[in-house]
Amino acid sequence: MSVHRGRLLLRVLAQLVREEAAHALRPPAGEPDGPAVRRAREVRRALESLGPFYVKVGQMLATRPDIVTPEMIIEFERLQDEASPAPFRHFEPVLDQELGPGWARRFREIDTDNPLGTASLAQVYRAELPSGRPVAVKIQRPGVRETVGADMKLMGRLSRFAARRAPRFNEVIDIESMLNVVFDAMRPELDFVMEARNMTEAAKAAADFDYIAVPEVIDATGRVLVQSLAPGRPIREADRDAFTTEERKAIGQDLLAFMYRGYFVDRIFHADPHPGNIFVEPGHPATLIDWGMVGRIDRPMSTSILLLLLNLAMNDGAGTARAWIDMGSATSWANTSAFAGDMAALVPQIATASLEELNFGVTLTAVLQHSTRRGIRTSPMVSILGKSFANIEGSIRHLCPELSLIDVFSQELVGIVTDLVKESLSPQQAVRTALELITAGAAAPQQLRGVTRDLANRDLSMRMTLNGQRQPGRSAGLRDGAANVSMALATAMLWNHYAKDR
Repeated sequence: MSVHRGRLLLRVLAQLVREEAAHALRPPAGEPDGPAVRRAREVRRALESLGPFYVKVGQMLATRPDIVTPEMIIEFERLQDEASPAPFRHFEPVLDQELGPGWARRFREIDTDNPLGTASLAQVYRAELPSGRPVAVKIQRPGVRETVGADMKLMGRLSRFAARRAPRFNEVIDIESMLNVVFDAMRPELDFVMEARNMTEAAKAAADFDYIAVPEVIDATGRVLVQSLAPGRPIREADRDAFTTEERKAIGQDLLAFMYRGYFVDRIFHADPHPGNIFVEPGHPATLIDWGMVGRIDRPMSTSILLLLLNLAMNDGAGTARAWIDMGSATSWANTSAFAGDMAALVPQIATASLEELNFGVTLTAVLQHSTRRGIRTSPMVSILGKSFANIEGSIRHLCPELSLIDVFSQELVGIVTDLVKESLSPQQAVRTALELITAGAAAPQQLRGVTRDLANRDLSMRMTLNGQRQPGRSAGLRDGAANVSMALATAMLWNHYAKDR
């Protein structure tokens, strides 16, 4: 890393620290373009100049009002992973190394003068195969993998240093874990073979939707990706009048439904579905491109998010608080009753909002702000989920602003819960349950001896152990079981509701 780059990074980090320190002291209103706004703009520009890794971190921070100020959030939401186009000759050595010296024979022609897209990681060119089929050729910028790798290592060291210096802050916001989520999501962007694998997996999921498509992978190496060309233009540039009302709504509904199933059923989702990554064209399905940044979540986290949204939709503040705490944990200084009170005040405002005004991405960040203040440690995955939620909803509003997000969620919930119930009744789950019972049975004698000793000492508190380790709360099995029961009940309620409507 150059001295200039290191100094720039330190300046950005120092500015973030100053903003956080001044957050509590800043008056609620100020000049439209005052010092705080100007400083936030400078930090955003510095992050853009530092490159893709820092752009992604800034985009994640845009969903964390508990960490950065409102001025920073506004600026970070404008972060775009864009770069000035480099001459094609800079990319020819990459093509030689990845596809061989005869790479040009793979294409009938390639437009080297007008890149389709330019980013700090890669440039994309329009080309034609010998058959005449149009394709997009994505080529990684020389040296970018090494630069991003060095940035990740540096930020990892800095996060561990910060954790040691601010243990109370790190107890509620695990900076290193949050960065690791970014690392995991970004790695396919540095290896196009991994991105191609994500695209193939996503294409299988998209096959169930009439208005969703994923580009076909033609060829992939670590630094070159050849894929089918997405028809149309980015959704942010789409002319709404060119589409019928029915087509616009169908595209929006399928985009939301596709993402919801990714969050809650497949547990792999597009982590960056911003308006530049969705192409639309009248008479064609919407095409989701750029599968380099993908989020993956486990079953308990996915179920907790689903329960959270269900509680929000049902105007249940206490249930929202419980679901949120289940996604993370309470710190030693947490005030869970105050957090439940916060949710009791916040949730009715959300539940009584018009359907068009309800934004799950914004809602997640609002809940996050309260939970951090009350000492609730939240899963690092919430940041990338919030980013994905906010991006897909913002993208859809470009084409179909009147779409009811809560209606789509309610419609999809029945199918989602049905799939979850089937999963719970699968042979694999039956084997897992049997193994858990066997393990619990093996630990029973030790538990019984402990209970007998406690009773003899007149200590009536129960200590549940698993494999000899003390558990601070409910077991994962009990939580999963409660979640499955809740989902089944939700399905029955919704089914009854729709049956009455018919």
